[in-house]
Amino acid sequence: MKTITRLCLKMVQNYLPDAFILAVLLTFVVFLGGIFWMDKTALQMIEYWGKGYSSMFVFGMQMVLVLLTGYVLALTPVARKVLNKVTSIPKTPQQALGLTALVSIASCYINWGFGLVIGAVLAKEVGKKVKGLHFPLLVAAAYGGEIIRGPSSSIPLVSATPGNFMEKLGLPIIPVSETLYSWWNIGMTLAIVVMLFVIYFNMKPSEGEIVEYIEKEPEKVDPVLAKKDMTFAEKLENSYWLNALFGLFPLLYLGANFSKIGFNLNLNLIILIFLTLSLYLHSSPNTFLKAVAQAIGACRGIILQFPLYAGVSGMMTSSGLVDLVSLKFVEISNAHTFPLFTFLSAGLVNIFIPSGGGQWAIQGPIVVKAAQTLGADIPQTIMAFAWGDGWTNQIQPFWALPLLGVAGLSARDIMGYCVIWTVVSGVIIGGAFVVLSFM
Repeated sequence: MKTITRLCLKMVQNYLPDAFILAVLLTFVVFLGGIFWMDKTALQMIEYWGKGYSSMFVFGMQMVLVLLTGYVLALTPVARKVLNKVTSIPKTPQQALGLTALVSIASCYINWGFGLVIGAVLAKEVGKKVKGLHFPLLVAAAYGGEIIRGPSSSIPLVSATPGNFMEKLGLPIIPVSETLYSWWNIGMTLAIVVMLFVIYFNMKPSEGEIVEYIEKEPEKVDPVLAKKDMTFAEKLENSYWLNALFGLFPLLYLGANFSKIGFNLNLNLIILIFLTLSLYLHSSPNTFLKAVAQAIGACRGIILQFPLYAGVSGMMTSSGLVDLVSLKFVEISNAHTFPLFTFLSAGLVNIFIPSGGGQWAIQGPIVVKAAQTLGADIPQTIMAFAWGDGWTNQIQPFWALPLLGVAGLSARDIMGYCVIWTVVSGVIIGGAFVVLSFM
């Protein structure tokens, strides 16, 4: 395992460029693919890119806010105390890896956005305390939990929603009891959890290769003035009541929303929960804004790169490259192999269109129609697609950007470990769908 890990790390460190450069290179690859494979002109491909570029502005802002508000929450005094107690539990590097992976998996299962923030912040705090711990490996273990398909997985949820676009195409409503909460999917999830521990526990770098977390020097804090020496504006900026009063807006909205739909989380609600807790747990608007200033630097990768991937997605969709890839996999499939090839095709396209819901809207109709024609199991096909969409996230820096932003690392620092986990998890998931197709 050490030999394989060292080889992967060297290859990644030598050949994997910065995440921004990778996004640019993918842009060129898809641009040329549209010209040579789909007979599109260069001007058409640029037009597709331009239309797609702005398509993820809303989603990009959501990702910025989930990272920003989660980070600000982690900087509250209460959160720091909780983190201090939790991170005091592990005493050895192995225990630290286990704790971080466990918390990350549980958090990602609830909601992937929540899990990315919690896993990154926890890894950073654990890295400060445990000596002899290889920090990039710890962050990779935290990111490994993102592969889990939980209650916030968009593809099976959409398939279970009455009136969804697939129902209009003839696909019946598929309840989550047949997909997310089927016995075979729960079993697959447990196998992934166990193997995540096994793999990362055995990826032990040699003593000379260990890179411990280096904490940056804390910024100088301006002395707090006594209230009698404050101006009226300064009193407002340092008053807790303003936080508490404004916090009633998201708090009451969340209460009313959950009373109507139950505790059904989505990205917007996660942001509001983080914001509400941050407002109430920071002592004043001033401390809240200082935490925001500290957190904003972690968001720079998202702000710059999400639109680039949206442009790639626009070219893939409008040029017909997505349809071409999907149909090629359909052509070589039968009823038994179709879930496996669905998993592989979803993983491949996910590298270029890293958005589960968007990818399902494009590939879904082709995949489901083919499954019906071949007589393949529809619930298994849906989950194969969902797992494929999450599988290659491990080697696509797009989703690692929030975590890397908090941890202060680059993609090449963790991708060597992620490559190994991608191969192992792919064998487990793909093998499971092959076995299931014959049952």
